[in-house]
Amino acid sequence: MPRLPLLIIALFFLIGGIAHFISADFFIMAMPDYLPYHKELVLISGVFEVLGAIGLLVPKTRLLAGYGLIALIVTVYPANINMALQPEKYHDISVFFLYLRLPMQLLFIWFVWWAIAPERILHKDENR
Repeated sequence: MPRLPLLIIALFFLIGGIAHFISADFFIMAMPDYLPYHKELVLISGVFEVLGAIGLLVPKTRLLAGYGLIALIVTVYPANINMALQPEKYHDISVFFLYLRLPMQLLFIWFVWWAIAPERILHKDENR
């Protein structure tokens, strides 16, 4: 049975990943102009969120999924910065929340890192 933090993270990314398909236009709007293929990148990131969520729940893929989700959070960080710098595009989201999301992303990275700690330790011990 997965630990509660893993379930929370998996649910968060599963919902977020599905949202990339249901509300693709919102995520496309968040994409920085300098990146090409906005729709494709949104859909790809949605796929990786769903795969990462599922991977966290499978013990054999948990470590890889955790690292993948951390990489995904880092990869989508420019979109979060872009949203904070263009609050006029997001009438339903407060400017405060747009900026609050930036340090929260670092907290998400830490939360995933912490949640996969048993797997990281086990992997480290197996490689000695």
